[in-house]
Amino acid sequence: MTDAARSLYIAQPALSRAIRDLERELGMTLFARSGRGVVVTAQGRRVVKLAREALEAVHEIEGLATHGAAAEAELRIASTPTLEPGLAARLLPAYTAEHPGVRVHIVRCDGRDGVVSAIRDQRADLGLTDLPVPPDLVTHPLERQEIVLISPPGLDLPSPVPMARLHGMRLALPPRGTARRRELDAMLGKYGVTPAVALETDERHGWLQAARSGQASLLWYRGMAEQAVRAGLVVRSLDPAVRRVIAVVHARRRLTGIAQDFLSAIERGRAA
Repeated sequence: MTDAARSLYIAQPALSRAIRDLERELGMTLFARSGRGVVVTAQGRRVVKLAREALEAVHEIEGLATHGAAAEAELRIASTPTLEPGLAARLLPAYTAEHPGVRVHIVRCDGRDGVVSAIRDQRADLGLTDLPVPPDLVTHPLERQEIVLISPPGLDLPSPVPMARLHGMRLALPPRGTARRRELDAMLGKYGVTPAVALETDERHGWLQAARSGQASLLWYRGMAEQAVRAGLVVRSLDPAVRRVIAVVHARRRLTGIAQDFLSAIERGRAA
């Protein structure tokens, strides 16, 4: 309930009241309460299935309406903050050049879980994230990206950098409690590494500024490292190497023509 309320940007008590009101209106129990939380009842699952079918039909009708009015068409793509610069710089230009009448709206999400929620809640048509994702989503892998260490010049570090050398290193990291921070903590914890937190922010430009000023290093995808090199920073691989598969994901339902066009555009880009 807490996670659902957060994804809807409302307080958890307000969500609970809304569910109780809906149950009274429908005259059925959608969630069964237990000591460990709530579970969806058989009736609840049926309601969810029918509601999703109804929403899909509404979106299809909207798609028919916007298909003939390209100036009003919109493609919603959910993305993590880390991958958003690459989406804007490498994936969107070719698509928008072919479809100038489509407005692309990037739904910024907190990590992979946020992208999955945006797709499931139909707040986005497509998502860009690293894998794995739950099996109820369809994946279109784009590339395998390496996670690298980006540091201020002058640091006495080998290349590649052994994981153990990150222990005690001053790093710029996402805020505590975020999905991306939990993933990085788990990755570092696997090697017994505890960095010194120099900066906690979700703003990637803040990370680069911290590195340029010599305050901290950061972990980022190699695909984004060109920006760091232009800023005069040093990019090094890790040992052992850490790689993630980046993919476009969507729900297992018929996509709008606009979303299908986007997938076709990136497939052509990969083939080229």
